[in-house]
Amino acid sequence: MHRYIIKRLIMLIPVLLGVAFIIFAIMNVAEGDPVYQVAGPDATEEELDALREEMGLNGSLLERYFRYIGNLLKGDLGTSYVSQMNVMKLYLQRLPNTLRLASLAMIVAVLMSVPLGIVAAVNQNSWKDTIAMILALLGLSMPNFWLGLLLMLLFSLKLGWFPSGGSEGVFSVVLPAVTVGVGLAALLTRTTRSSMLDVLRQDYLRTARAKGVPEKKVIMSHALRNALIPIITIFGVQFSNVLGGSVLAETVFAWPGVGRLVVDAIDQRDIPTVTGALIMTTMLVTVVNLLVDIVYAYVDPRIKAQYTK
Repeated sequence: MHRYIIKRLIMLIPVLLGVAFIIFAIMNVAEGDPVYQVAGPDATEEELDALREEMGLNGSLLERYFRYIGNLLKGDLGTSYVSQMNVMKLYLQRLPNTLRLASLAMIVAVLMSVPLGIVAAVNQNSWKDTIAMILALLGLSMPNFWLGLLLMLLFSLKLGWFPSGGSEGVFSVVLPAVTVGVGLAALLTRTTRSSMLDVLRQDYLRTARAKGVPEKKVIMSHALRNALIPIITIFGVQFSNVLGGSVLAETVFAWPGVGRLVVDAIDQRDIPTVTGALIMTTMLVTVVNLLVDIVYAYVDPRIKAQYTK
């Protein structure tokens, strides 16, 4: 297991190098020069050249890329062109909000989806199954921003139960988390149902019932545990997506997360902020995927045996 973890961490290096180069290439061909945004319209050509030198924008794309990688190895993500703040500091300011939103959204999704998926699978082709699948279809079809506006209208403006935006207070994350969590729950519900249906047809469950094991224990201890691998996979993928930034929900609720940071930086052509934030997010997503693989080993002993060979 330790060798597997070390191998995955080493594989992170070329991924980060590739992400940094792709971002550099895209930002390089984008229209506009960030020097003009920083210097203003009245700057002379000499001032622009000096500022370009100071910002590290002189030289070819490859020269700037290798210069950035050298600084990255020292733990320096650069300085924002717009705010003149250290990019690492900017990212760490937004990261707790993103983790808070992502964690609560996944809790909402799991609490909604797993029970619904189990009920739908156990009662296949019944009215319970139909209702669960209709709810899942609604969750998949409903745009996040539209659901967010509805929740804001009802629970914030009409009832006054929760704040309509921002990150102040304990309850400010509730509406954004529910908005993101409903869409995630829809996919997890369908995955749970499909995985449970495959397991429920297995012979070892008939054997357990024949031995007199209570039906509740058969479902929760035997069937659900063996159906967890696809569920954990989707959970890890969705959690990684949310960590990358739920831009629509963050925009609707004015939530200061990593997603909004990156989008604002792209609009302002703030290359260091875009590059640094995406590299840090890539690292975070890779760690989440590694943790998901480790969870696989504890859920399924066969996978653990493969890791320890």
